[in-house]
Amino acid sequence: MGNCVEWFDFGVFSAGVMTSIVGTVFFPEGAAGSATLRSFALIAAAFLARPFGGMFFGPMGDKLGRKRVLAATIILMSGSTFVIGILPGYTTIGIAAPLLLLGVRLVQGFSTGGEYGGAATMIAEYAPTNRRGFFGAFLELGTLSGYILGAGLVLLMDLALSTESMHDWGWRIPFMIALPLGMVGLFVRTRIEDTPTFQKMEEAGNKSESPLRDTLEHYWRVILMLIGIVFLLNVADYTLLTFMPSYLVDYLDKNDTTAQLITILVEALMIMVILPLGALSDRIGRKPLLITAAIGYIFLSWPAFALMQTNSALGVALGYAIVGGLLVLMLAVIGATFPAMFPTKVRYGAFAIGYNISTSVFGGTVAVLVGSLIDATGSNYIPAYYLMIAGLVALYPIIKIPETAGVPIERAGTENAPEPAGSGAR
Repeated sequence: MGNCVEWFDFGVFSAGVMTSIVGTVFFPEGAAGSATLRSFALIAAAFLARPFGGMFFGPMGDKLGRKRVLAATIILMSGSTFVIGILPGYTTIGIAAPLLLLGVRLVQGFSTGGEYGGAATMIAEYAPTNRRGFFGAFLELGTLSGYILGAGLVLLMDLALSTESMHDWGWRIPFMIALPLGMVGLFVRTRIEDTPTFQKMEEAGNKSESPLRDTLEHYWRVILMLIGIVFLLNVADYTLLTFMPSYLVDYLDKNDTTAQLITILVEALMIMVILPLGALSDRIGRKPLLITAAIGYIFLSWPAFALMQTNSALGVALGYAIVGGLLVLMLAVIGATFPAMFPTKVRYGAFAIGYNISTSVFGGTVAVLVGSLIDATGSNYIPAYYLMIAGLVALYPIIKIPETAGVPIERAGTENAPEPAGSGAR
């Protein structure tokens, strides 16, 4: 539910028609950059706060428990998205409009910094060892479902309303829907207990007194590995789910409806295969799927974007599906892979810090960076080149991390634990 709320916001905010409306409503006429790029800049700005949210909420989750922190993050996320829907525009309050919108996006990014790591940790610590891949895939099922829900709602509003009504007030409704979604998520989260793994650690008195210090002092090498893998994950994720709808419209001259329908169709297909792929990883391991994705992006990104630049809707859909198919190989296993890279006492915090540093630097900047480079170079293949670079960067840490399929979550990550004082080298 939390991931659904988070990505509902992205589905709404990044829909082709919505990026143009938001960039127009909250900024003066003639402001620097296109309306779409201004909206993408606001998306990128929210990511500046994510590492701070990870450093704040993550260690707190290792000290106070997963449940309490996740209850706080879902309210902040859904509330921030709701507030966007009621903010006055530039014509009403002038320069305060973009400043308030920026502030709300920063709060949203801060809260999201504590969301994903905690959600993945909770699922991984609850799941049976031999089915952790299957249950971990539900995390990204929430991502795709939330995005489809957000993008689909914008599409329905755009089809049902006139252009004038959509720009005047219709665009606000999808943002406001986030609040009841968040309340449902809060209801669920306040009625589940903390994970058995965390409770056992707490009863045994093995909690870290300073999770943030222990994380940064002893697990920074593993965090760097995580950052490298998340680099590819985020470049692919935010290219596909944030940038692509506007890319099809602004750079490939497809109409809004066609772009949104292709996006929703591909993501619906991803939803259909993500749970079977998670279950497959329980049998063959997580690394084969991750390696396949990295190598696929290195060699198939350029052909995929070549297909998208044909005049055929089928070619566009097929190219889009290649990028999405490689992405779902990663999405299916990261919920089981990333938490198992760290031991229980620092799992939430280490995951949240590494994941959000990488997401802030490489995820939130994708749309602005790629869009600006396309404008500067005139090449519509820039997204393909970026995906190829990301695949090369991620391949090394994917190969180096240990395979954790079949390893109980209580033991996962312990090979990265620091040596006890006075012990010899292992």
